[in-house]
Order: sequence, then structure tokens, then C-alpha cells
Amino acid sequence: MSLPDEARQALESFEQARGWEQRARLLMQWGDRLTPLSATEKTDANRVHGCESLVWLVAERHDGHWQFKAASDARLLRGLLALLLIRVQGLDSQALSQLDLPGWFAQLGLQRQLSPSRSNGLHAVLQRMAQLLSGA
Repeated sequence: MSLPDEARQALESFEQARGWEQRARLLMQWGDRLTPLSATEKTDANRVHGCESLVWLVAERHDGHWQFKAASDARLLRGLLALLLIRVQGLDSQALSQLDLPGWFAQLGLQRQLSPSRSNGLHAVLQRMAQLLSGA
């Protein structure tokens, strides 16, 4: 499966990063690119439960393809969400369900730096995406 342009750019940046400090800085920069959610989107229905931080996930399907928006109050988690979203934007349900997201974070060199709470938070977001897919 080929990578979307933005995902390829992210992969190149992270491959060039030396050490966790550079990756953390890149993560925060990617997080700053997330489109902010409106107050009406930050509802309990869009809240991802199971995260230590506040996380919201908004999903819409257009012509069978998913578009996601997400937000978090935690800077590093915002970066992880941004990297997740650039990998999944525009995919149909089948492609999304077959995507190896842990493999994507491993390619970025981020799997070892995910603390248990961040890893749990990311897993909760993935579970929420799966729920949305099954309900579609």
C-alpha cells in the first residue's frame, strides 16, 4: 500500500531525526498542524474514553472514504494523533481495517518512546475508529 504524500513527508522527517529529543520536537510540530476542533465537536459523544488525557475523535464518511479530525489537551499525544490521521485519511473501511498502525509507528521510530499511558491512549483511539467502522 502506498503512502499518502503527507505520510511520506512525515516518514522522511522522522527517519532523519536523531534521538528522542528531535523526534519529540517533530511530534509537537506535527501536532500543531492538526485542524482545531470546534466547541460543538468537543462533545462527550466524540470523546475517546480510556485515555489519560482528553482526546476527541470526529469521523465522517464521504463516498465510502473516511475523514477524521482529532484533538487532545496533551502536546505529544496531539502529535501522535496527527501522524495517525495522515496515515488513515481518505481510506475506505476495508483498507482502514487492514492497516498495520503499530507498524506505521514502528516505521516512524516511535514505538519504543510510547509510554504505557500514551500507548494506551493511542490504542483507545484505534478502538474508537474500529467502533466507528463497524457502525458504518
